[in-house]
Amino acid sequence: DNQMAILVTRGNPFPGKDAHKARQIDPGALKVFEYKAGMLGEEASVAPGGGWHFGARHIDFHPRAPWVFVSLETQNRLCVFRREGNRILPEPLFQRDTLAHPDNVPTTQIASTLRVHPNGRFVYCVNRGHIPVEYQGKKVLVGADNTFAVFSINEATGEPTLIQHIDSGGIFTRTFAFDPGGRMLVSCNADSHLVKDGDELRWVPANLAVFEVRSDGTLEFARKYEMEPGHWLSMGMFSY
Repeated sequence: DNQMAILVTRGNPFPGKDAHKARQIDPGALKVFEYKAGMLGEEASVAPGGGWHFGARHIDFHPRAPWVFVSLETQNRLCVFRREGNRILPEPLFQRDTLAHPDNVPTTQIASTLRVHPNGRFVYCVNRGHIPVEYQGKKVLVGADNTFAVFSINEATGEPTLIQHIDSGGIFTRTFAFDPGGRMLVSCNADSHLVKDGDELRWVPANLAVFEVRSDGTLEFARKYEMEPGHWLSMGMFSY
């Protein structure tokens, strides 16, 4: 509605696979500016706990209700804030883990892009793991979680409820988009790696992965389009 401009500032995380448990090196925040007639006005900082465990990465809005959804990259969490007029209230109403097993994180994990479905009933958040380790003399991803966490939304309260984890179809989803009707989701999986799958190693190339969005909000993998190695930088942003 052109009343606010919001700068999402992640801060700098503590490196390593236990970063989600650690105080950040630098705090994160949402910098919320009044916006009128093309001019920025007064700024307020939304930084729960001083921002030391608030690595904000991405933001999206409910199409009808006053709910603001924020992904926390380092903490691998989804936060829901309430908007009142041209401000965002300082404390989240709800927080949810995006990882399927948040207490068992074998490698560095970061949450990324989130998007609210056009119908306002669901929100989708990406988990990313892309740091390889030495395995059998090769650089291999072991135990990395590259998935979509799908949540239903209570439109009366904004509360999210986890309904699905599903493989994103590749590694390190940079971004994703819905078609205008919300029937299809396309994931931009930007990295390529060897992945340990049981006792086997398999090569997973960069790709565009296509999912059907079911009526209950869950995703069903449809197909993927593999990309040539080295193209991932050009796949950073896309939309319909």
